Amino acid sequence: MSVYLGVDVGTGSARAGLFNESGRNLGFGDKNIQMWTGPGGVCEQSSREIWRAVCFAVRKAMREASMPPERVVGIGFDAACSMAVVDAAGDPVGVNTNESDERSVIVWMDHRAAKEAEELSASGHEVLKHVGGTISPEMQLPKLLWLKRNHPEAWQRAAHFFDLGDYLTWKATGSLSRSSCAVVCKWTHLPHKGGWQEDFFRSNGLEDIADEGFERIGNDVRQIGALAGGLSEKAASELGLIAGTPVGTSLIDAHAGGVGVIGAEVPGSSGSLDRRLALIAGTSACHMACSAEPRFIEGVWGPYPEAMIPGLWLNEGGQSTAGAAIDRAISRETHEAATKQGKSAYELLNSTLHRLSDQPAVLTKGMHFLPYLIGNRSPRADSSLSAVHSGFGLDRSIEANAVEYLAMMQAVCLGTRHIVEEMNAAGYEID
Repeated sequence: MSVYLGVDVGTGSARAGLFNESGRNLGFGDKNIQMWTGPGGVCEQSSREIWRAVCFAVRKAMREASMPPERVVGIGFDAACSMAVVDAAGDPVGVNTNESDERSVIVWMDHRAAKEAEELSASGHEVLKHVGGTISPEMQLPKLLWLKRNHPEAWQRAAHFFDLGDYLTWKATGSLSRSSCAVVCKWTHLPHKGGWQEDFFRSNGLEDIADEGFERIGNDVRQIGALAGGLSEKAASELGLIAGTPVGTSLIDAHAGGVGVIGAEVPGSSGSLDRRLALIAGTSACHMACSAEPRFIEGVWGPYPEAMIPGLWLNEGGQSTAGAAIDRAISRETHEAATKQGKSAYELLNSTLHRLSDQPAVLTKGMHFLPYLIGNRSPRADSSLSAVHSGFGLDRSIEANAVEYLAMMQAVCLGTRHIVEEMNAAGYEID
């Protein structure tokens, strides 16, 4: 039996799954990842720790499946679109002026480069048409510009800037190839216009990247599904696998989910892509829709050429802190009560709401949230917007927290509705 290994590195953990040819999960492993936060929207991780977590998760999945490594015929990586920095020797380069090289990853949700994002957005360059009109601080060019200005020593030492998924394929194979998914969606690469837009880099303080021929951010851009390379001897030893095992070009985590969802067979559905939305939920939420022709939607990222499915254009809406906002609405008291009852916090809150009313939605009358913990990604495209909660009281009971939780859930749902309405106004028929 041939099996396939999928590795998913999200914001909080690395996960590995083994699957047979029909898609059945045979083994699973995971390992949490630490994140450091600080003033100014700083969020950092360790690339060394991430790779160790990947190795742990893969070995755990292999043990659970009792699978000999020679059965693994292909490996795929996806990851959150954080930025990893390494030197010429392949060692991590610290991204914080006050810390060691251990913290070498600027996490996607890091907002230290908000000023740089505003400057890039004010440039008026044509690349802005393919990001909904606004560069987000969640993207990689603002992070590059911040690093150059604020940490010149790291900027000089850095030999490679990787999107996290590409860092993982490099660790696995030694290949410096980049995924079209990552560089198109997060680095302003436009393959239908020749790739890197040199004038954009030169006019926005990143002329040295252009002078180097874009070597530090990638010249070998490969399509989704292409071969990145074979597993190296060192990586194979660390993962407990066989050297030479094929490793595919990586995807951004949400986009990997989009590939798995957008073409699914749905009873009673025509299968028209114009009617379909892949909603990928996690710390953030991504709203992925594909079309045969480009659709330009203000405040919605894209249209990205072939960034998720070859031959199609991608529009990507998003809520930067959908899952994080829901988590924040759940009190410590609720978590403790749920643990005592052997339930998840969600199970306890949902059952409480149905006990309080047979029409739970009416419970939140007079309570309102704007769940913009780090701004609004779509469709307002304003990272400066802050969260608002109106209707708080002194009651700290489980019942009161259930109503707060429901209000936050409603707010997240209405944010998704806002994105869908903007997509449909531009030609989609998402239902």
